[in-house]
Amino acid sequence: MVIEVKLDDEEQKFFLPFNGGSIYNPMLLPYLQVDRRIGLLSNKRFLEQFSGGMGSFNNTHFGEINDLHISEVSVVIPTKNEEKSIGTCIEKIQKVFEQYNIDGEIIVADNSTDRTPEIAKELGAKVVVPDKMGYGYAYQYGISHASGHYIVMGDADNTYDFGDIPRLLEPLKNGEADLVMGSRLKGKILKGAMPWLHQYIGNPMLTLCVNITHNSNISDCHSGFRAFTRESYDRMGLKTTGMEYASEMVMRALTKGLRIVEKPITYYPRVVGSEPNLNSFSDGWRHLKFIFLEAPNFLFILPGAILSILGMMLVLMIWAPFNIWDVNLGPHSMAVGSLFAIMGYQVLFLGLFAKLYSIKHDLRSHDYMTRFIERHVSLERGITAGMIIFLAGFIFALYLAWNWVNSGFMHLPVLDQYIAGITLMVLGLQTVFNSLFISVIDG
Repeated sequence: MVIEVKLDDEEQKFFLPFNGGSIYNPMLLPYLQVDRRIGLLSNKRFLEQFSGGMGSFNNTHFGEINDLHISEVSVVIPTKNEEKSIGTCIEKIQKVFEQYNIDGEIIVADNSTDRTPEIAKELGAKVVVPDKMGYGYAYQYGISHASGHYIVMGDADNTYDFGDIPRLLEPLKNGEADLVMGSRLKGKILKGAMPWLHQYIGNPMLTLCVNITHNSNISDCHSGFRAFTRESYDRMGLKTTGMEYASEMVMRALTKGLRIVEKPITYYPRVVGSEPNLNSFSDGWRHLKFIFLEAPNFLFILPGAILSILGMMLVLMIWAPFNIWDVNLGPHSMAVGSLFAIMGYQVLFLGLFAKLYSIKHDLRSHDYMTRFIERHVSLERGITAGMIIFLAGFIFALYLAWNWVNSGFMHLPVLDQYIAGITLMVLGLQTVFNSLFISVIDG
């Protein structure tokens, strides 16, 4: 968005980039939210730092720009019927702002039916109402209204000590991290703060799944107390709207190569009388489903490779020309091997599709496999390889049919030979059409 302003009676043009929902109405400067990557700047320097953009906005005066306030830290809290604890949380945050001389703001993204929003407003927080339900969506909506260069997220049930905010901000300010997470498992979980199912099974299992699928070593992937820079948030490009938002943030940070630091924290019991908004099994399943759907190596490529290799080994060991299998397995076992090979080959390609799609939409970075494909594999080469495999099977099948005809239709070819020919033809056709689909994904 281009802003034209008058400075010292001379009209100058500046360019203001903005992020999706960050600018709701460019005609209303008091509601203007900006990209906080530049940090706290004076108005003139603030304008001079911007470059690139879209749209237009004319005849804006410097005096109006002076009304724009940019905070150093934004604390975003999603709430749903937290009237018993929201006041305590806000007061703790304000105390931190005052004690550490932090220019901060508190954003409450509220979908409550009790007095939560009224209490938050009375204490000076900015209350916004998301137009959709969901834990992740509440954070997305709240962060889109935040102006802070540093963003802190935490729950409104007073289970996290917002007095630890400076400890989370320290690695960000020192340039040591892009995302800082409070670790309950490295710190202390007070008695009654977390159900045993979550503490000893749910959280450790889901964290282990993230670590295995992303080759990381994080202790508590689902802590709700985190801090990050606006630039890091933009790079992560988070999309999910439910409780799996916590998993997505960690996984996106890992795939984008962001630096993650954990700080031990204490996890406290909820306020007596307040009800948790977490459903153990349905929300746990959402986390687990998202983790594996975002891990094509483990969901598709590894199982597909194992299945196809085992299938081809079974076919080759039983097929008469090779005859390297001592056990007397017949054509029925070979048919099973053929099925394994065909299924595994297609599952492997599904994993490749998922990887290429994620890279195309900037959800992950290239790895060794996708770089190799990008450099050495093309549509033409894929179709050529597929046709060679298909023709090898087709010509072999024609040879078998020719021998049958020449025998006066008396001597049927051995069944395992037919299975081998059909397997080659199917694998060849799969290669051709999968190459075409990869070309569609790449655009």
